[in-house]
Amino acid sequence: MITVSNLAIQFGKRVLFSDVNLKFTAGNCYGIIGANGAGKSTFLRMLSGDLDATRGNIQFGPAERLSVLKQDHFEFDEYTVLDTVMMGHTVLWQIKDEKDAIYLKEDFSDADGIRASELEDKFSELNGWNAESEAGSLLSGLGIKEDLHYQLMKELSGMEKVRVLLARALFGKPDNLLLDEPTNDLDVDTVMWLENYLANYENTVLVVSHDRHFLDAVSTHTVDIDFGKVQLFSGNYSFWYESSQLALRQQQNQNKKAEEKKKELEEFIRRFSANVAKSKQATSRKKMLEKLNIDEIQPSTRKYPGIIFTPDRDPGNMVLEIAGLGKTAEDGTILFKDVNFNVEKNDKIIFLSRDPRAMTAFFEIINDHDKEHEGTYNWGITITNAYLPLDNSEFFNTDLNLVDWLGQFSTDTTESFIRGYLGKMLFAGEEIYKKASVLSGGEKMRCMISRMMLRNANVMILDSPANHLDLESIQAFNNTLVNFKGNVLMASHDREFIQTVCNRIIELTPKGIIDKQMDYDDYVTSEDIKAIRERMYK
Repeated sequence: MITVSNLAIQFGKRVLFSDVNLKFTAGNCYGIIGANGAGKSTFLRMLSGDLDATRGNIQFGPAERLSVLKQDHFEFDEYTVLDTVMMGHTVLWQIKDEKDAIYLKEDFSDADGIRASELEDKFSELNGWNAESEAGSLLSGLGIKEDLHYQLMKELSGMEKVRVLLARALFGKPDNLLLDEPTNDLDVDTVMWLENYLANYENTVLVVSHDRHFLDAVSTHTVDIDFGKVQLFSGNYSFWYESSQLALRQQQNQNKKAEEKKKELEEFIRRFSANVAKSKQATSRKKMLEKLNIDEIQPSTRKYPGIIFTPDRDPGNMVLEIAGLGKTAEDGTILFKDVNFNVEKNDKIIFLSRDPRAMTAFFEIINDHDKEHEGTYNWGITITNAYLPLDNSEFFNTDLNLVDWLGQFSTDTTESFIRGYLGKMLFAGEEIYKKASVLSGGEKMRCMISRMMLRNANVMILDSPANHLDLESIQAFNNTLVNFKGNVLMASHDREFIQTVCNRIIELTPKGIIDKQMDYDDYVTSEDIKAIRERMYK
């Protein structure tokens, strides 16, 4: 349990939030949401003790243990993988360390014997004899194979380190668990494992994530950090989003009677509760909406960007033909080969691969940026495309302000016209004269989306469109693509994005492709598909 009383944080004259009074209890998972810069990670750092509050206090239950997901990939380089995980339980590790040191003494005294006996009792009470087995099980669940468990951390890749650090945070089932972006660099199978693990976790969990499917799968409550306030709501992210939008529409409809509004809200709660009960991730503790007071539902003050794609024309019957396409990476790895398929008129395709370089390489080829490949591709004569690359850094190596930067990609360069597109992406006032070179990752993505809107294209090519965006921008982008009348070719780690937008799945492998028109959730859970995938990657 974590109790927060009168908490406030201020940097200079800027008050990030104040008067925060919340209680986080065992058996619940709290998804923390808020726009970029609202203070989500700051809030976790205050709870972990890494950052002092301006005022107020934070209390944990008596003798409760806190565990935090570490983001420093080099901190444990000289330790083995298993030891790094077990060090997550600080008290247990200290006992083990002291105990081992005593047994290594050459002049073992009676006092040493007594102390060793005391430590053995404490070690046993903390389930120390099963620690290595538990650590190994966590690592295996997160995709770290047994032959890596005794290697040094410095010998692992960056993605492998991420998983070990996550296992470290989970080890020993801490009473209070703080996770900041835990799904970063995890593949779909590992994210699903983590969803199941946390959905059945009996202690207190607080998590910051931009992955909406993950938040929906694990969260019982939502903590909204918005305009200097930190508020707690029952329900997961989708419930918070849909209920806040409903409340906003009701607020704007001044003519609707109070009784009608109440009935509408009650019906919404009943419908959403039924959906939660049917969820694959549902557990007994996910019936959190049944006793919800409708007065808790409030409209959000959050602003959503206006992402609007308006194709100049519909795509014709011939969109894109791929024949014998293949690509080998510089290190000799075959990213894909023997790729043959046609994009049909209404296709919205998610591209997958166990090697994330494959999707980027494929998109670079079909955008004519990479000539070193096997095979051919051919776009239809009716097609215009807009490309959102994974790496957009080359676009921002300039001192142009945002008006002039966006003007490079427009036939109409009048400031009023360009300002309109920047305004849709929430650049207002003097912000439009900011230099492109000093933008944050999220701001650059919003500029790139503005550039795409100017294209009036009928095919969208999107390499990881949710990267660097806040939940509001992701939600707006997602909603637009659902209703987009053209084609979408996309790579993404955002499961909600994929599930709601795409109607076709193409997995690029070293032995050809897997091409299915089916539900994405069914694809990643199908045992038959899993067997096919194993054969294609052998």
